[in-house]
Amino acid sequence: MRFDKKLKLYVITDSRFGKEVEQVKQALEGGATSIQLRLKDVSTRHFLDTAKDLRKLTRDYDALFFVNDRLDIAMASDADGIHVGMDDMPVEYVKEMAPELIIGSSAYNLEEANYGINAGADYLGVGAVYSTNTKLDARYLGVEGLKNISKSVNIPIVAIGGINHQNCEDVLNCDIQGLAVISAILNSNNIVNSSKEMRNIIDKYI
Repeated sequence: MRFDKKLKLYVITDSRFGKEVEQVKQALEGGATSIQLRLKDVSTRHFLDTAKDLRKLTRDYDALFFVNDRLDIAMASDADGIHVGMDDMPVEYVKEMAPELIIGSSAYNLEEANYGINAGADYLGVGAVYSTNTKLDARYLGVEGLKNISKSVNIPIVAIGGINHQNCEDVLNCDIQGLAVISAILNSNNIVNSSKEMRNIIDKYI
């Protein structure tokens, strides 16, 4: 299966909502197809141990596993890929050092999208589509901004930022390959059911 087919429900961890391993297991049970480990302000040992645990889980469920920002952790945990933002290690350096990894690059506008493509990114994380409490400094571009980028690029797009069960169909109408979600699933009362509901909606479009 092409990797882009596994981007459809892309869940990003958030330690504010509980232990990563527990979050991810429930999200995978509900139908998540990709997992990104995002950890801030923890030791490298803790980051790596968590990554190894999630690598095993994602293999068990035939899902992709990405690490946010940290190339060393991605390589040491045998992740499928890495996701980098505009302030992280440049895509071209990641590509040079780890050509086997799937590389995601964040983009807020067409200029950033074109940078990612030209540097060798395999997919784009585009957003924030809506304002979000998960990342308070995120700029948001709206559905029209997402459409404009999706019309202009030729690599897979995962939309991110403020996406939930109520607004996700508007986003899915933008010719994208996946939705990245955090609080809509991880901050719900039932992660398994929330994942199932989101996956059922996504499957109608992708």
